[in-house]
Amino acid sequence: VDDIRKLPFTTKAQMRDNYPFGLVAGDLKDAVRLHSSSGTTGNPTVIVHSQHDLDSWANLVARCLYMVGLRSSDVFQNSSGYGMFTGGLGFQYGAERLKALTVPAAAGNSKRQIKFINDFGTNALHAIPSYAIRLAEVFPEEGIDPKSTSLTTLVIGAEPHTDEQRKKIEKMLDVKAYNSFGMSEMNGPG
Repeated sequence: VDDIRKLPFTTKAQMRDNYPFGLVAGDLKDAVRLHSSSGTTGNPTVIVHSQHDLDSWANLVARCLYMVGLRSSDVFQNSSGYGMFTGGLGFQYGAERLKALTVPAAAGNSKRQIKFINDFGTNALHAIPSYAIRLAEVFPEEGIDPKSTSLTTLVIGAEPHTDEQRKKIEKMLDVKAYNSFGMSEMNGPG
């Protein structure tokens, strides 16, 4: 175990210094997608994916969703962005791999999110924690009690949050919330 310290690790600084493709180990002709960070602290970090990478990632997310109880009979709504952020597409393809009915609602527009939850019978939702809290605040503004919806499961991640925040979200939305960890450099959320 002590020898693990001898293993070299790639740092964010190295990724930024080799922007955009300097650390790609394979042939770029095998690349089918890239994701990147926002670059707010310098060059964005760029992650290049092969089709095998994307298939593995979808399988991983599907397995994680299955572990928290989702099945092909569920309706999974994804309230994450579908741009360079890995949460949107990562969860979309994972839920599809699980064969759940997926609602790619994307980020924002809380009234529309709530309409979709009600109209489509969404029982599982993916959201960042701060947005889950905001959504819980909008329900009463729309005259809807979150407890009256079919929501039972919430997958949260992509920003730091405490166990107390997770429990607060569970209470506000009357769901069981599961933490999702991941980072672009490690194939996104899983």
